[in-house]
Amino acid sequence: MTDSVVEYLGALQTEQGVSRNTLAAYRRDLRDFSDFLHRERRALPEIGPDDIVGYLERLRTRGLKPSSVARRISALRGLYRHLVREGALARDPTEHLDVPRRARPLPRTLPPAVVTALVEAPDVTRPSGVRDRTVLELLYATGMRASECLDLRLEDVNLTAGYVICTGKGCRQRLVPVGAEAAAWVTRYLKDVRPLHTRRRDGGRLLVNPRGGRLSRQSLWAIVRNAAVRAGVRGRVSPHMLRHSFASHLLEGGADLRSVQAMLGHADIATTQIYTHLPSATLTRMYRRFHPRA
Repeated sequence: MTDSVVEYLGALQTEQGVSRNTLAAYRRDLRDFSDFLHRERRALPEIGPDDIVGYLERLRTRGLKPSSVARRISALRGLYRHLVREGALARDPTEHLDVPRRARPLPRTLPPAVVTALVEAPDVTRPSGVRDRTVLELLYATGMRASECLDLRLEDVNLTAGYVICTGKGCRQRLVPVGAEAAAWVTRYLKDVRPLHTRRRDGGRLLVNPRGGRLSRQSLWAIVRNAAVRAGVRGRVSPHMLRHSFASHLLEGGADLRSVQAMLGHADIATTQIYTHLPSATLTRMYRRFHPRA
């Protein structure tokens, strides 16, 4: 990759605080564009709108979905806007690009009874089963993203008050209530299982692997998949489906939409700012009233 691309990725991380997943996606996309420039023997300042269109046409002929092409455009726009702001370019060649429309599929959810079966599937006679049950309870009880759950630190969990502090996209934090069922499993995990894994190493994460390090994203996905198999759930089940189910079940029960959005920590800054003005006591009452496992 060129120095300009590396500098832009660094700015995304330090100045805008984008998530690790977004940063990784932009890095892949811009590396592909850098390879295109290398093959064409062109430099970033030499690229015009026609060159960008030609690059995107190549992506389409490679079979990329409209959503993937749209993400490439977003990455390129961000890069060129950065170069214009820094004075490295006089004009942005992506300024008038049309972004392909993304189809927005409805989120996949599971019925409450199926979620219950999935969450209760791990073999809790084993330490790993207690950990897995704790992970599943937390995901469904809070609607956290997988990365937010994995990033939880011990000080982010207040079981006495019944909440966790989630750090979401853009390093924005929000306070989410935790139901009694999930809190009970976190308590059991902290007492009986976590100390077994942190005898030699303790980085302060709530959820750890057998060596005391941060539980990996792959491990979390495996926990959800294995629980789905044990529960007899057909089809692909992901951690995000528990997040969608969390929101859907609260709304179906009559919860206020704004309260649910505040607990989810939606990415739109203007919307999130409105929701965070709700008193925490209101969120807690709403949660306890409508969440199936509160």
